[in-house]
Amino acid sequence: MNEKTAGRPSGRGGPRIVAIGGGTGLSTMLRGLKSCTENVTAIVTVADDGGGSGVLRQELGMLPPGDIRNCMEALANAEPLMRQLMHYRFTEGSLAGQSFGNLFLAALNGISPSFDVAVARMSQVLAITGRVLPVTTSDVRLEAEFVNGARVVGESKIFYCKKREDCRIRRVRLLPERPPALPQALEAIAGADLILLGPGSLYTSIIPNLLVDGIADAIAASGALKVYIGNVMTQEGETEGYTAADHIRAIFQHSREGLFSLCLVNASPIPPEIRRRYESEGAEPLVWDRMGCEALGVELVSRPVSRVDGELVRHDPQLLAAAVMELLDQRSVRLAGGGYRVE
Repeated sequence: MNEKTAGRPSGRGGPRIVAIGGGTGLSTMLRGLKSCTENVTAIVTVADDGGGSGVLRQELGMLPPGDIRNCMEALANAEPLMRQLMHYRFTEGSLAGQSFGNLFLAALNGISPSFDVAVARMSQVLAITGRVLPVTTSDVRLEAEFVNGARVVGESKIFYCKKREDCRIRRVRLLPERPPALPQALEAIAGADLILLGPGSLYTSIIPNLLVDGIADAIAASGALKVYIGNVMTQEGETEGYTAADHIRAIFQHSREGLFSLCLVNASPIPPEIRRRYESEGAEPLVWDRMGCEALGVELVSRPVSRVDGELVRHDPQLLAAAVMELLDQRSVRLAGGGYRVE
């Protein structure tokens, strides 16, 4: 096995699942999926430019490691001490706020011929289930244009610009536009039994992947079951006031109509005190406008897939994984020679 293919699914050990996104939503889902299949591939955005990732990107000229590191940690089977080490964040000095996992991946990037090889090498160290792939190895930035014509470049600046302009995002684009996809990402999509988009930030975690050349076309051409995982709540500084149909419409407008035909939304009750906390920030539970989704050719499926974590409501890894596996079993036929066919 060479470094480019380290962590490649063997074709056995469960359905071939491709999960596309970024941020905490994708890593949360991966924690549940790794108990359902060994053949899980995470395709992760590299448009992040904030926090510790942004510092390393600026100072070392590398692609942002944070989202990719989170996904590897979610799929890791390393010893507890190694997991704790990767998650450790420095609290003092010039490294304050930086995670050891980011620095470790930065060091691997320094001794590797390419960023995807560095990711593969770290995957070996962490003995991950499946594999994690950057969607592209091009150095890209994310630009947002608002309905009033304002523009801002930088994923980390979109939140603040939206709050200042107080209007919706019209579109986002990558700079440079249509960077080439990592070939292994396209191969994984082509061979998938199930393709999952999200959960995660609509404009900064999900859509940037679809703007990479070949990704949306590969998803559209795939015969896999395709499911968009709706967020539990709308997101302050990004999707305030959005319904499920608004999310779907934005994805289609940035990729192509009919990219998927199923949307999984949360049916777990959200405690009133949690709702009030979110409402104070302009966020609310995602509204299921079933007729609006059906007009876009998308069927809404609701399942209890969330849990309360302190003052936040998040997807539950096990409940979410169980729900998507149930959809795969219900909507697909398992073939005798391996793989699935959508009914």
